[in-house]
Amino acid sequence: MARNKLPGLYWDKKTGKGAVDKRIDGIGRVRHRFTASTQAEAETEYHRAIAQAKVVASTPDRKLFREAATKYLMEETKSSIDRDATCLANLDPWIGHLRVDQVHQGSLQPYIDHRKALGIKSKTVTRELAVVRRILTLASRVWRDMDNQSWLPSAPLLRMPDWKDAAKPYPLSIDEQHKFLHELPNHLAEMALFALHAGARENIVAELRWEWEIRIPEIESSIFLVPGEFTKNETACLIVLNSVAQNVIESRRGMQNTHVFGYRGKPVDRMHNTAWKKAWVRAELPVGSDVLSGPHNLRHTFARRLRLAGVPLETRKVLMHHIDGDITIHYSPAEVEELLIAVEKLTKIEGVTMLRLAS
Repeated sequence: MARNKLPGLYWDKKTGKGAVDKRIDGIGRVRHRFTASTQAEAETEYHRAIAQAKVVASTPDRKLFREAATKYLMEETKSSIDRDATCLANLDPWIGHLRVDQVHQGSLQPYIDHRKALGIKSKTVTRELAVVRRILTLASRVWRDMDNQSWLPSAPLLRMPDWKDAAKPYPLSIDEQHKFLHELPNHLAEMALFALHAGARENIVAELRWEWEIRIPEIESSIFLVPGEFTKNETACLIVLNSVAQNVIESRRGMQNTHVFGYRGKPVDRMHNTAWKKAWVRAELPVGSDVLSGPHNLRHTFARRLRLAGVPLETRKVLMHHIDGDITIHYSPAEVEELLIAVEKLTKIEGVTMLRLAS
């Protein structure tokens, strides 16, 4: 390969193969291989390689995304941090080795395409990208090095995927509810029945603790005030108990010291397990990627029945914990009683106060 007029440029016009091998003061050795069909193209490759080396040399050292992810997992205190850790473990082979300033829509797209090819729901990928977005935001706005320089000049915008593949909810009819609860093990049937009448999310039902219970003598009932660290929007939420939910609570009283629900003396970390899935199939309820079959259907059932019972929209929002702001702690007994009257209407829709719960 012959040396050209430009020092450090080598190009063979017969094969088209070329290389740059040049030492530059303050930068070091620049090496680059390329293919060009003309002398002009070879010189363009030469100047591009030199310019890129200068840009890299002038860019301050950036942390790797893997370092940023580790810092995030060490410092974050949210209740769903384990789920974030799983997301980052999936992402690490794809972007963990990149500098934080190299993580953007373009560098993430191969991962997004890969997840789509595996048949992963776009909602799941969106949740994973939301963790990346949070880390990049912290890197640009919060984290600083010893020279008070941010880890990242600015966080890039990320386009969240939507492949129109979201599974549709499947609210249960009264007959389907009876059949499904009959197929569940007793401890899951208790949890499911409570969720159907309280509208609580799966994680809240699993985490429900006796210390959150508040007695309200004025209405001869209890409520549960769930701390914000356990809720989706990180604000405290109020769980109002109708007669069915209250009966479930009373049946559990004294069985465990900390958590309301449990199995063999230990708290149950989730409802959507193998026993749930088998019971769903035995109850002949629909299965498939296009329909929900997990505990979130219980919230959809709760919401639908509130609407059928004529409960106003604003009241439904409160009962579904869709009201923004930490306002639940300011409710008066009269306001709680109004919510209690609303959820008590669910028992009239069912026409029962309790379903089969084995002793």
